[in-house]
Parts: sequence; structure tokens; C-alpha cells
Amino acid sequence: MVNITFGKRLTLRLISLGFVSNLLSACTSPVGMLNGGGQARSDANSKKPQPSQAKNLKEYRYDAAKHLYQSNAHQIYNGKLPPLLYAIGVLRIDIAANGDLKAMDWMRKPTHAPEVIAEIEKKIQASSPFPAATHLGDISYTETWLWHKSGRFQLDTLTEGQT
Repeated sequence: MVNITFGKRLTLRLISLGFVSNLLSACTSPVGMLNGGGQARSDANSKKPQPSQAKNLKEYRYDAAKHLYQSNAHQIYNGKLPPLLYAIGVLRIDIAANGDLKAMDWMRKPTHAPEVIAEIEKKIQASSPFPAATHLGDISYTETWLWHKSGRFQLDTLTEGQT
């Protein structure tokens, strides 16, 4: 019998949800006009996520982490991380009550890996808007990014741990 942990089930569900969502949006939304870079954009990219029903900061942090996983499903490290990671970054993220990204502030920057710093910032900006914190207003939360040398990552909020 295969032993599937809660974290693996969650990751599989998020990946499945992202796949189904992309499939459905491809079937229902028209392809947008070409941008200057020559890549097609669809209306699905500008769609706002479901509002967060979080009643406290811990619950919102979980919702935001799930949102980041959905936005970056192809780059999530599945399973337990190895004992040595390429980079670890701690970042405070400020989100407006409507889910728009207000600011990012590094608390622990992986200065030995500037490409990771840029990639994390790019992923956060691309994932905006975040779920609107309908019960909390503006949010400021901290997330730890656990970065593997393969370019895949886990967030501390949803990590499966290390071996």
C-alpha cells in the first residue's frame, strides 16, 4: 500500500486544481491579443482569486501559500526536501485588503543566490492579486522560501519537511 502524506495529498490536489482550472479557462475564455513580446495572453491571467475567509493572520498565511502554490504548481518540490538546500529566504509580504501586492521586504535575503532573490520576487509579483482578506483588511505576513538547487521550492507554511 502506498503511504501518501497530507502534504503530498495537498500538493497533488493543488496541482490537479491548477490543471483543471487551466483546462477549463482554455475552453471558456478567448485568447487575448498579442502583447509586445509576441506571447498570447488570456483573460484568465487577470482573474482575481476567491476571497480569503481567514479570521486571523495564520489562516491568511495558509491561504496565501496555497495561492502561491497554485500559481507556481510546476515548480513545487514534491516530497521531503533534502537536508541541504541551495537557498532559504525570509520575506515579509504586505497585501492590501483587496488582495493587491503592496510591498515586499526581505528579512533574510539569500545573498549568495541573487537569481533566487529575483525569481522569488518575480513569482510573488506574478501571483498578485492574492486572495482578498475580507475579514482582516490590509495584511502583512512573513513567509520562508525553501529553495532546492533544481529550481523547485516549498514554502514553510506548506512544507513537507526535510529528510
